[in-house]
Amino acid sequence: MADSRLTIIDFVEKYTKLYTDRTFLREKVNGKWTETSYRDTREEGRTLAAGFMALGLNKGEKVALISEGRNLWIFAELGILYAGGVNVPLSFKLESDNDLLFRINHSDSRFIIASESQIDKVRKVISSCPAVEKVIVLDDIELKEGEIGISQLREMGLAFRKEHGDELEKRIKSVGPDDYANISYTSGTTADPKGILLTHRNYTANVEQCHSVINIHDNAVMLIILPLDHCFAHVAGFYFMMSSGGSIATVPGGKNAVTMLKNIPVAIKEVRPHVMLSVPAISRNFRKNIEAGIRKKGPLVEKLYNFALDNAINYNREYWNEGVPCWKQWWRAPLKLIFDRLIFKSIRENFGGRFEFFVGGGALLDIALQKYFYAIGMPVFQGYGLSEATPVICSNAGGHARFGSSGRIVSPMEIKICNENGEELPHGETGEIVIRGENVMAGYWKNPEATKSTIVGGWLHTGDRGYICPEDPAFLYVTGRFKSLLISSDGEKYSPEGYEDSLTDNSKYIDSAVLYNNQSPYTAVLIIPNKPALAETVKRGGMDPETVEGKKAMLDIIQAECDNYRKGGVHEGMFPEKWLPAAIIVGEEPFTEQNGMLNTTAKMVRRKVEARYAERIAFAMTAEGKNLYNDKNIESL
Repeated sequence: MADSRLTIIDFVEKYTKLYTDRTFLREKVNGKWTETSYRDTREEGRTLAAGFMALGLNKGEKVALISEGRNLWIFAELGILYAGGVNVPLSFKLESDNDLLFRINHSDSRFIIASESQIDKVRKVISSCPAVEKVIVLDDIELKEGEIGISQLREMGLAFRKEHGDELEKRIKSVGPDDYANISYTSGTTADPKGILLTHRNYTANVEQCHSVINIHDNAVMLIILPLDHCFAHVAGFYFMMSSGGSIATVPGGKNAVTMLKNIPVAIKEVRPHVMLSVPAISRNFRKNIEAGIRKKGPLVEKLYNFALDNAINYNREYWNEGVPCWKQWWRAPLKLIFDRLIFKSIRENFGGRFEFFVGGGALLDIALQKYFYAIGMPVFQGYGLSEATPVICSNAGGHARFGSSGRIVSPMEIKICNENGEELPHGETGEIVIRGENVMAGYWKNPEATKSTIVGGWLHTGDRGYICPEDPAFLYVTGRFKSLLISSDGEKYSPEGYEDSLTDNSKYIDSAVLYNNQSPYTAVLIIPNKPALAETVKRGGMDPETVEGKKAMLDIIQAECDNYRKGGVHEGMFPEKWLPAAIIVGEEPFTEQNGMLNTTAKMVRRKVEARYAERIAFAMTAEGKNLYNDKNIESL
């Protein structure tokens, strides 16, 4: 087949031969970090492919994979693909039996691969999966009927390679660029999950496109803190790093997602990565943890930190115009260098001391957060994409960034902005983002209607709103999703994500925020408060946070944070006044993956939040509910 249309197999063969003995994988086993070369990664994939063939896997058949990120996840995917199969990567954060069952059965998976931490989920539903013939367990545990260990599969593969090596090679050569590689299920933020069909060429094309907007230096180390089943981590992590000659490390797993989160800070210090992938929820947590550490050092350090931060942000501006304040502010540059060495360097040491940047995806990142991380010397370069585009559409990068934008558009790929009638709009005007290129999915598995409405004449309709920068058409600005639009009583529409993210990013008292207006007389905001931070501030003011008066003081703080966006506030003019909330709902239940209000990439699932808080939203539209000090708000605190 032509070199211009590589399969994933062609791709892996190319780079594992180019970087043969170089380290590709880093994994902590029994307390020690191990290294696996490019060559050994390829060989493990081939051996497992032979094992799958020995099991009877035919070309085009599906294998579901549910595990935390680890070397065996990668070996298993390569094994499936080298055997001509289709990987169905499932999130290890799936909690609902129905969610797991739907994906296994809908995908027609013939085999399931599961780690020790996930096997109980599989065992609970396996009796309802008639097409599944075997479950392959990645860890050395007691097996049940219908299960085999990965070590046994590997032994079967070694024997198959020895006796039927020619059959393996024949199968490998039969795989073409348009064959399916993955069925990647949507996380369901706006609708029920759909199986996104991604071909071998979708993946290799998107990696090539990524190189047009971002580069990573030779031998760079990436710590992957996102799940490998996530399309962003899959492409921008696994395959992009392989094509860059770098290596990837995975965070040590645990019994659950919480344990894994606790392992991230330790892994960062031990791996000392140059780059990481991030999503807004993780970036916000990093900032809150950094600032909590600063506060513990006392008021003098906190004051110096805030001054240094303000100075750097004012000097950096929007990145592309960095260092060009008015001549009266010449002093900012030397102060920036001094404070960087005094304060920000020690923060970076907690990230291993050689950290260069994050690549942010998954959702929009507020411009204030982008400015913050660049100020402390660890920029988050915002990108944008969706699984249907395999997923990268654009990204900022070092030397090429505009904070507030989603970055430079990848090449080669066509893009246009369309109005509701499908007509192309000029640069600067907002409409639907529509793309065409080799990274566009093959369609939705078993869903021709959704495929037909999403891909029209080869053009993928993303369902996202945005505009192309009129000053520099290489950059795309994403403003939100069509399906999350607020609709006022007069029919006007507005995208709420910018306000929600800004409120959360700029307030230590607010963990989550959701605007609501469905042809209502005014807008309400649901606030998930940071109760410890509120209680601490109220105590410093001499009040007991457990009393009604103390809770009213907490509500006053929340109101003040919201009012910062009104006339006279520090964020005045950032958002249209008419869409600012007139009523505040204090929620009692945080958004989590377990209650379904966050998806597996920590994005808020708006429809589920609105369903969970439907009664409180309705109450907020009454005179009593509009009163800040209503009983329900006080009870929630």
